[in-house]
Order: sequence, then structure tokens, then C-alpha cells
Amino acid sequence: MQHGPAVRRRKLGAELRALRAQSGLTSGEAARLVGWHQSKVSRVETGTSGVKPADVRLLLDAYGVTDRQLRELMLALAGSDGVGGHHWWHAYRGVLPPTYRDFISLESQAGAMRTLETSVVPGLLQTAEYARAVTRAAVEGVDDDRLDTLVEVRLARQVVLSADPPLELSAVLDEGVLRREVGGPGVMARQLEHLVEAARSPQVRLQVLPFTAGAHIGITGPFVIFSFPSTSDLDVVVLDHLTSSLYLERKEDLRAYSEAFNTLQVHALSPEESLDYIAGIGDGA
Repeated sequence: MQHGPAVRRRKLGAELRALRAQSGLTSGEAARLVGWHQSKVSRVETGTSGVKPADVRLLLDAYGVTDRQLRELMLALAGSDGVGGHHWWHAYRGVLPPTYRDFISLESQAGAMRTLETSVVPGLLQTAEYARAVTRAAVEGVDDDRLDTLVEVRLARQVVLSADPPLELSAVLDEGVLRREVGGPGVMARQLEHLVEAARSPQVRLQVLPFTAGAHIGITGPFVIFSFPSTSDLDVVVLDHLTSSLYLERKEDLRAYSEAFNTLQVHALSPEESLDYIAGIGDGA
């Protein structure tokens, strides 16, 4: 269990080591190709030291990696915002903490996201007014200008659902998420309508875990699982806390949370039943 940056270094190093092996190069040969000492290649591959995006490009070129998606993912893990310029969240560096920027970076590069939510609607499915109410409650003493910026970021993140290809979002929502009147009845009613509309998108699979399901494996808290298109070795579980986020990278952790999510989906209502259930709550049924 580690904080985001350490996990990203380890994952980047492991993937670079695998790419070097696939290219048929030893670490010494790779070092000579890029003009480094072998010890630097070793430190990068073990994740004991950070590496600049420019250095990652050198290694990828040396290993003959041309897959654009894989290259961008490697650069994102190195802290770059992609080839050819910064991504949109760089404009908010003075407002967003590093852990949040890490999360957005992973979210933007992932192919799929599975999430259990027990308290609030997932950020990718929030309306502006719901996001404002949630942020005001979560960030103590936030002024209006910063609140506007944080809501702007929350809405900007949603572009991943309309990207090409889009992020595939699978969400299980505890019924409490739907019953909690965040922002008041009017805001909540419009949020529920938005959920129904969003769930009809082919890239969104939404399921409700009703109160009648009783105690379930997700009562320990919400979590997010990011999966990446180029390699499953980069998959990661994210657990949010009040002041930080923790990232789980071990295969046994990923397996445990994946199995937990599968179990939650089995006990939840089907996507079709969930749409009817959400609509019924919105109608006051």
C-alpha cells in the first residue's frame, strides 16, 4: 500500500524493464544506447528514483516502442501530460493537490474504470450543481473562486466518457447515494435524471445496490479500479481518505478488489432494473 507517486514509479519501472527485455537488450546495452550509466537504468527499473519524461522517451525510442497509446501511458506515469504538450489539468497545478492530479492523469489514460460508491454520485456522472454542493461540503472553508475552479475541474474530467475511445465506466451505487439529498430536493432530482440519461450511454454500466441487499462486501468503503488497455500490469486500486489517496498495486490486492466488485455486481440490480429504480426514486416512488 503506497501513495500515488511511488506506485507510479514502480509501475513505470516494471513496464520499462519488460519493454527492454522484449527488445532483447541487457540493462548495460540499454544504458550505452542512451548514454547513461547502467546503475541509472537499474534505479529507473526498480522505481527507486524518478525519471523525467524526456528520459522515458529516450528509452522507448531505444526499445523500438512505437505504439502511441503505450508511449503516452508511460509518459503519464513519468509525470508528463502526454506527447506534444500539457493536458488540461496542468492549468490547475496551483489549485489541485498532487494526489488529485495523479488520479486525473490515471483516469485520462485508463481504458476502464470500476467504482463502488457508498456516499456520493461518481464524479464522472455528477451535474454541476451537485458537484458544487458536494465540493462545498467536502472542502472546509472553500471560497467561491476556488469552489468554482474545483467544480470546473470535476466537469472537465467527464470528457473521458466522450473520448475516442471512451473510458468504459462500470459503477455500483449503494442506495444511500441516491437517497441522500445533496444540495436539496431540486438539485438531487436533476442529478437522478442525469444519472438515468448517462446510464443509457453504451460506455456506462450503472447498477444500484438496494438497501434490501443487506450487508455486503462493500460496506468497508468505496474504491476505484483503473484498468489500462496496453498492459494489465499497470492496473491499480485507489482508496480515498479525507486528506489523501492510497494506491494498491499488488496482484493479490487487484484480484481481491476485482472479485469484490464482481460480487457486488451479482448482488446489485441489473442495469435495466437500476434505471427503473433510479427513476422511481426521482419520481418519489
